[in-house]
Amino acid sequence: MMLSYVAIAVALFFAMNIGASGTAASMGAAYGAGAIHNRRAAMLIVAIAALLGAVLGGGEVVKTIGNGIIPSSVLSVETVIVILFSATFTLFLANLMGIPLSTSEVTVGSIIGVGLAYKSLFASKLMVILSFWIIVPLISFGVAYVLGLAIKRAERKWTFLTGAGKWKRWLGFLLVAGGAFEAFSAGMNNVANAVGPLVGAGIMSTSSGVWIGGAFVALGAVVLGGKVLETNGKKITRLSLLQGSAVSFTGGTLVITASLLGIPVPLVQATTCAIVGVGTAENGFRLWQKGVIRQIAQVWIVSPVSSLVVAYAVMNLWLMPNPYILIVILSVFIATVGSISLSRTIRKEKSTIHDQGGGI
Repeated sequence: MMLSYVAIAVALFFAMNIGASGTAASMGAAYGAGAIHNRRAAMLIVAIAALLGAVLGGGEVVKTIGNGIIPSSVLSVETVIVILFSATFTLFLANLMGIPLSTSEVTVGSIIGVGLAYKSLFASKLMVILSFWIIVPLISFGVAYVLGLAIKRAERKWTFLTGAGKWKRWLGFLLVAGGAFEAFSAGMNNVANAVGPLVGAGIMSTSSGVWIGGAFVALGAVVLGGKVLETNGKKITRLSLLQGSAVSFTGGTLVITASLLGIPVPLVQATTCAIVGVGTAENGFRLWQKGVIRQIAQVWIVSPVSSLVVAYAVMNLWLMPNPYILIVILSVFIATVGSISLSRTIRKEKSTIHDQGGGI
């Protein structure tokens, strides 16, 4: 019974962090463009939209996370703790190193790690999920590119569409609605990352899982999402009101479609590819976009693989003790700490050179 409470506590903490990161970022474009000025009001809209998304449409993805990748017979309280711990620990390490990871991909990676430890995986379902991780960002780029071209022509022909005069208010409403729509899609898809393993292990039902998980995702957005909103809003100030709306509605629509099919997908990657698509339509393909695409590819690989390794290692260390795995874990831990220290040293040296007026 105590382990069940531990599993629930970790899951709800994970849900709050989901709300504070990916969900809160959905209103970044609207906040950065000045369509909504009150940060608390923005977070309240995000929280309500995410809760509605989780309750109204989160059940299918919860089922996939719960028993669609590995058999539910494998999911005990102990393995649920391993999955949630591995996902949370991986995200924590990534935050220390400044590497952005997808919560959906990290969670799926942790589940795969447990499945590999038990030599039990639904390979066909897994291949469907992996294919969606490739297809959704590509479609997002393509749709946003087409919308970007249409917006570019429309803004040149009708200047009021750029947000001039009284139209700025109505276009601002459209952008806020797009942010709420994106938060709704995040609630549908991402709440499963936290409560799906609990449902699969029979610790709670699907209906109670989406309500409780959705509530804590919303709580995380309100309590912890302000800083993410500030950071994300400042990064997306180059988009016009219509361009920002196109990004939000494109990413949100694709994630909702995947959610109805029960497929966990990375909202951040869909949104980022939409931004690249709109930017390409506006200015052509630039060098910075190559860096963004490279980062997306790295996140796509690092997110599931890193959590998979952690989950597999913990399974062998805790539930299936193996001294060789302990050596591997210690080696990885030492290497990780060393890389963090080295990256911090390099950043300090670069900062010192920059302050002294030097260059590289």
